[in-house]
Amino acid sequence: MTKRPGALWKGFLDLFEDDDPSEPAYDPVHLGAAAIGTLASLGALYWLLWTLLVFEGGLPMKVRALASVLLTSKTLRDYGYEGKPYAMGAFEGWLGNLIALGLTLLLVGALHRLYHDAAKKKVR
Repeated sequence: MTKRPGALWKGFLDLFEDDDPSEPAYDPVHLGAAAIGTLASLGALYWLLWTLLVFEGGLPMKVRALASVLLTSKTLRDYGYEGKPYAMGAFEGWLGNLIALGLTLLLVGALHRLYHDAAKKKVR
């Protein structure tokens, strides 16, 4: 059975009719903004974790070196420290690591608050 050419043309034109208002609408701008927002947030998360854990040895290395200095007979010089303007040794980049730690704590606190508020609303 073949359809009449008029019926095919009408079926083709039906594709371009106005959408039903009860159905969700496809908005390419919203989709693009969601994709860009997702990529930007992933980039920010990558930078935050990289600065915290990898930059100039990362914060765990600095904490381990500081604990070794405080709890054993090692000195700062054993870790290459000669003073701030000269050589920081294992403590190079500590300011970036601490800023990343602060931003990470702020982010985790904000996410916890959002989760806590949403959980309170659901209980009611």
